[in-house]
Amino acid sequence: MSLPVFVVDLDGVRSGDRVVLDGDEGRHAATVKRLRVGEQLVLTDGLGTSAPGTVAETAKSSLVVSVSSVSDAPRPLPSVTVVQAIPKGDRGELAVEVLTEIGADRIVPWAASRSVAVWRGDRAAKSLAKWRATARAAAKQARRVWFPEVAPLASTTEVAALIEAADLAVVLHEDAGERIADLPLDGVASILVVVGPEGGVSEDELAAFEKAHVVGLGSEVLRTSTAGVAGVAALLSRTARWR
Repeated sequence: MSLPVFVVDLDGVRSGDRVVLDGDEGRHAATVKRLRVGEQLVLTDGLGTSAPGTVAETAKSSLVVSVSSVSDAPRPLPSVTVVQAIPKGDRGELAVEVLTEIGADRIVPWAASRSVAVWRGDRAAKSLAKWRATARAAAKQARRVWFPEVAPLASTTEVAALIEAADLAVVLHEDAGERIADLPLDGVASILVVVGPEGGVSEDELAAFEKAHVVGLGSEVLRTSTAGVAGVAALLSRTARWR
């Protein structure tokens, strides 16, 4: 069974050091997980550094961890960015959760023209905070040491710029003639996947995304909250990250 993961600043920490785990992470470890002296866990900063260790002391809402080793993992390649059109209800958090679990490196909420949900004002700030909290929790659950970035809400123009910057960009579309399995991946260091809203990607948006491959996944029509994870899985299965 994998060891539980907790997030803490590991700057300057070395093997043999003792690290205090407090705040929300300490409360979760001490009161929810009920970790005791002698039990093992993994600390990470979410930026590639991990430090397995042993609980040395416990308190009501904090722990002291004796670090056994410290290692730094390189960023996985190819990097994967998913532009996720804002779904209705709590399907946005579902999309973020599964995309994080599968290995997405960056998730960009997109204000598509046919999105049912709209982020404005306080709602935008609260919704973005929920997505970021969901990504953090899912990254811990998935035992990731590189946590995904959840970027601010993007416009269609901003998504087009992201497409231009990627080595390979795809737009998932149910009526596409090109298939995702046929895309060449040799030498690709950055992948971007655009997932449309419930109503689909508009013609104007497809025109703006002309630099991307418009691809289908199969004969089935997937929900916006699950299409991204299927697309990313189809691509990652053909890269060194999944071999």
